[in-house]
Amino acid sequence: MSLLEAQTMPQGTQAPDFTLKDTDGGMKSLADFIDKKGVLIAFTCNHCPYAKAAWPLLIQLHDYYKNSIHFVGINPNDAETYPDDSYDAMKEKKKEWRIPFPYLYDESQEAAHAYNAQCTPDLYLFNTDSTAKLYYHGRINDNWQHPDMVKEHNLKDALESLINGEAAPNNQPPSMGCSIKWK
Repeated sequence: MSLLEAQTMPQGTQAPDFTLKDTDGGMKSLADFIDKKGVLIAFTCNHCPYAKAAWPLLIQLHDYYKNSIHFVGINPNDAETYPDDSYDAMKEKKKEWRIPFPYLYDESQEAAHAYNAQCTPDLYLFNTDSTAKLYYHGRINDNWQHPDMVKEHNLKDALESLINGEAAPNNQPPSMGCSIKWK
């Protein structure tokens, strides 16, 4: 396991488009997620301990913000080297973990490259009121190992600010997690 921090992406960057296979068998693109105030794109996976710790938090945030924000999980990991991150394993995890939002497979890793994603999880929140411009690129909170000891709820604060039409937060500490498993 190689621990990495997310690379910066300038605020206001246009969201790169993608068309990826969903765990329901259909295809989804960025255009499917621009009819709300925002879209949270989480590059994540099944096996990384950081990603595993993030899933319940992402699901909880989705359940609270689903009327205003789309949530999308994208798994870019090389399934040949990491079979726990295969498309079939993703379908199983979607059921097991009760993931209520699209979980997409980036088999070619083109989406991860377009976003310059580095780790799992790597989170990108885009404002989609008019165009998909980057609003927040950072961590969920300041204590992934001990949720009861969290002092900074960075992603939740960003979601609130976006929904309330406020300026993007200045405090955007990078996500950290396992490196994406490149082919």
